[in-house]
Amino acid sequence: MVAEHRYSDWQAALSEVQGIYLITDSSNGKQYVGKADGAERILQRWESYVRDGHGGNVALRELAFASVGSTDGAQVKTNHARHFVFSLLRVFGPSTSSSEVDAAEAHYKRALMTREFGLNRN
Repeated sequence: MVAEHRYSDWQAALSEVQGIYLITDSSNGKQYVGKADGAERILQRWESYVRDGHGGNVALRELAFASVGSTDGAQVKTNHARHFVFSLLRVFGPSTSSSEVDAAEAHYKRALMTREFGLNRN
């Protein structure tokens, strides 16, 4: 969806809003709650996951890089991100304060228990 032209209306909309999103790993059911706030909008956050497989998040980085077939412990980039399913949990307008977005993110992490059983480390 991020790069396909047929979704240009969605891309335009997601490039304008902040929000809370959920990434579900379809290979194991683990979930990650993330946010897009400030100057970075939802589309830009999702593009970063497509680009590098982890978007800078610690637990997702561990999935994106593994010591697969390496006897010396060297990290090899995997294609694990192909298992990620993206969902919007809540959308905020561009002028919503960071504190309101942060509070919503914390709520969803608690409600979905992604710190205890998922991929959130903070």
